[in-house]
Amino acid sequence: MNKSRGRRRGSPDTRAEILAVAQRRFLADGYAATTLRSVAAEAAVDTALISYFFGSKSGLFGATLGLAANPPQVLSGALPGDPARLPERVLRALLSAWEDPEQGGRLVMMIDAAMQDPDLLRLLREIVGREMVDRIAEHVGGVDARHRAAAFGTQLAGLIFARYVLRVEPVASMTPDELIRHLSPGLRAALAPRR
Repeated sequence: MNKSRGRRRGSPDTRAEILAVAQRRFLADGYAATTLRSVAAEAAVDTALISYFFGSKSGLFGATLGLAANPPQVLSGALPGDPARLPERVLRALLSAWEDPEQGGRLVMMIDAAMQDPDLLRLLREIVGREMVDRIAEHVGGVDARHRAAAFGTQLAGLIFARYVLRVEPVASMTPDELIRHLSPGLRAALAPRR
């Protein structure tokens, strides 16, 4: 008997079931405890099918929230390059994602929902810590890398909250280039190793 080779395609119903299971698992167990294997087992699919549909755990998380611009993936795309220009790259990537009319609205809705739902807030806090602060710390390395990465992330979170949630002026109406020019020095200082 000659079995066909390759990945199992799965139907749109299979994809929807995977997303439903993943959303339940992320909210119930948190980001760290939820594995692709546990989602696959509950959805009765192969782990490779989840990877085929979503690429990674952070991709699956972004899909459960309906985010095409998944924040950890946006950050990952901005990390490679000249270390001296990291703040500008991260700011440009962040602003690009949040300025997108469709995705920016979904990101704001995610923040609003997290402020009202303790489980989602816990999950979002875990994502920021594990998928963003830890990645930045690993990327910059050195003494107190995680503390420096957290200071960097705090400034980014402040920008997001001031510009997109509270809409504080003049931050809300500044152009991306103006924000990058004003905020890059502080972000660079946050990442600088202690002397």
